[in-house]
Amino acid sequence: MQAYAAQQISPEEYLAGEREADVRHEYFAGEVFAMAGASREHNQIAANIIRVLGNQFIDRPCSVFASDMKVKISAIRKYTYPDIVAVCGKEDYADKKNDVLLNPVLLAEILSDGTEAYDRGDKFSHYQLLTSLTEYILIAQHCCKVERFVRQENSTWIYSIHQDMQDVLVLESIQCELPLAEVYRRVQFREHRLIL
Repeated sequence: MQAYAAQQISPEEYLAGEREADVRHEYFAGEVFAMAGASREHNQIAANIIRVLGNQFIDRPCSVFASDMKVKISAIRKYTYPDIVAVCGKEDYADKKNDVLLNPVLLAEILSDGTEAYDRGDKFSHYQLLTSLTEYILIAQHCCKVERFVRQENSTWIYSIHQDMQDVLVLESIQCELPLAEVYRRVQFREHRLIL
């Protein structure tokens, strides 16, 4: 991400501008950062996950949103756009526009070379400040690899990794199953650096 302006702006100024903008921006502690575009693989993975989870939510009080839903992390004055957002039960929003969610249960990020370090590091640290968040998923786009972090009662996180197309993630926080074969449906892996 790249800083959009050097001057500090308020959250209200950010939201007013963002709601009219053609390009998405994240906001953190007074600064605005332009969001990069996504690859074909990234978009296909996101569409696959939205389809699979959305189908399981049809008769349940749950919603899944793509990357246009903002999430507010109040503790650090941050507004961000996760790749996938899921919530079950009552959806809490920052205001009546219903475009800034406060209580996500599950967040997923689709990794790219440019965002992987941020998604694993600072962004995950920031997401942990959301008390509603129970599961965090990282999805590789160049190989079959999905990592899952599950919050425990003592605020620690349990990690698991799935690298087989036959694997099925059981997402306890939203009571759904996510087969890796569906996550990667119509995704063409290209040669890429070795990921361990």
